Amino acid sequence: MKLRSAWRGRASAVVATVVLTAVAATGCSTDTGTVAGSPRLGKGGGDGPSASPQPPVPDPQSTVPAALTGQKLAWKDCEAPRKARGNEALPPGGEWQCATAKVPLDYREQSGETLGIALIRARAAGGGGKRIGSLLFNFGGPGGSGVATLPAMGELFDSLRGRYDLVGFDPRGVAESSEIVCRDDRATKASLALDSTPDTPAEEKAYFDDAKAFGAGCAQRSGKLLAHVGTTDAARDLDVLRQVLGDRKLHYIGFSYGTELGGVYAHLFPKNVGRLVLDAVVDPSAGLVGHSRNQALGFQRAFDNYSRGTGTTPAAGTARVVRLLDRLDREPLPAGPGRRLTQSLALTGIIAPLYSRNSWPALTQALSAAENGDGAPLLRLADSYNDRDSQGHYSTAHQSQRAISCADTSGRVSAAQVRATHLADFRKVSPAFGPYLAWDLAGWCASWPVPGAHETPEVSAPGAAPILVVGGTGDPATPFEGSLRMAEELGKGVGVHLTYKGEGHGAYPSGNACVVRAVDTYLLDGKIPAASTVCS
Repeated sequence: MKLRSAWRGRASAVVATVVLTAVAATGCSTDTGTVAGSPRLGKGGGDGPSASPQPPVPDPQSTVPAALTGQKLAWKDCEAPRKARGNEALPPGGEWQCATAKVPLDYREQSGETLGIALIRARAAGGGGKRIGSLLFNFGGPGGSGVATLPAMGELFDSLRGRYDLVGFDPRGVAESSEIVCRDDRATKASLALDSTPDTPAEEKAYFDDAKAFGAGCAQRSGKLLAHVGTTDAARDLDVLRQVLGDRKLHYIGFSYGTELGGVYAHLFPKNVGRLVLDAVVDPSAGLVGHSRNQALGFQRAFDNYSRGTGTTPAAGTARVVRLLDRLDREPLPAGPGRRLTQSLALTGIIAPLYSRNSWPALTQALSAAENGDGAPLLRLADSYNDRDSQGHYSTAHQSQRAISCADTSGRVSAAQVRATHLADFRKVSPAFGPYLAWDLAGWCASWPVPGAHETPEVSAPGAAPILVVGGTGDPATPFEGSLRMAEELGKGVGVHLTYKGEGHGAYPSGNACVVRAVDTYLLDGKIPAASTVCS
């Protein structure tokens, strides 16, 4: 998840491990690349001649115009974008094809204005049996680009490519799909420099003035799109994509926020559910306060596990970090030419390596450096998490994430409520991470220009095919308990839970051989594992 409330979603550990390992090894910061030529708002339906292996399969029950559900995609060879420009550890991938699908801007006016959904695919390689169809991926966020991420991760999914076309997409409001833009790099840098745990009236005023300015910038720069980037609209887009890709059922893997998107899809279109896998699962029963409190618990739990893994007690490890953060609150550290490590940036730099156990050594090195007066290693980790490249440019993923989150949630919390109730509670849950997440309750959607859709998403899916729900006991961003609630809310016989006893945000495809075997067997052979299977 991404600052300012970065920890709300973030891409799965599949992404985090590769990016953070590269950052630790090379000292590079990262940037999410894009394919040239963003699809923007437009009119009409089809997109040119088809090179698709299957013709569109319009759903006779669909209310979306046939010009959209029956459109033929003009697939063209394209170079997959780099996940990190200039970083040779993350190559652009192999042979890929790109296309744009048109969907309604407003599903209440389905014959009106459209927007483009950017797609990228690797065709099924064959050799593994009869082609099943397309397998769509959402790597989290919200705000993560599937067009950029799938090629960077593609080799990890080679076992699936024998029978599926692997398809990444940018959800509406993200990257190449009419990205949400709210502010420029200068304003983003200034925002990240603010104190996100304000201690004085002046700091509190600056914090909320920035939140108000962000919302106003979104309204000014993104206009009417801002009201149409919520998860329900994105799930409806998925069903249009299913039809346009020629599939009678949706086959899908969702990580982190992608699990919420998958759950909402199953609720809206239970009869169209094919083989769905949800990994690193968002708790569908948690509202604004519950979700942030869950994250405070999850990050503290992950940091406690990190402390034990490095030979330190959780209490001592937490006290060490709190001392460092308090020191940085008083006086930021130098961190390279023209850069300073603030309390807020240090907190982000600590959070980032908790997404994968493979990144723990980077955290150990960065904490030691900061304690000895060098803030650069922690700042590099924060930069990678904040999608800042070596030239000081930031991706728009943060902006999309916040816009999607605030379009979804109707919950709003005041500064007075934070001070009176939540601050002490969150600090008790996590002395290190709780205060930030408590203040974020009030700051994240403050003065947001459009109303949120609901307190919590609806994911019940009676009549749907079984959905595999994978929860990791050491997941920092989406704690394990949320996966149990997702499986329960999907419904009896629908949500099938698998436990991964291990660390990291996401277990598939790199977390554990038992998990990989269970997921691959389900996706390739249709054999769902027994309920309550445990992998360790």
